[in-house]
Amino acid sequence: MTLTDFYNEVSRHTDTDTLKIGASETKRVLAVMFSQLAKLDAATAFDLIARGLENAKKKEGKE
Repeated sequence: MTLTDFYNEVSRHTDTDTLKIGASETKRVLAVMFSQLAKLDAATAFDLIARGLENAKKKEGKE
């Protein structure tokens, strides 16, 4: 998967019937997220990503 593929996949899931978020808005938010992560040292950035993945797995289990 390329970064563009990732952006597009996230965009497909963010635009819902109840919350209209366009692909360009989603891609901008993701780009800003990566910019913020790039400002951190690698250990902190990967720790944040790991915590986000843990939260996503917990949320997935509740659905």
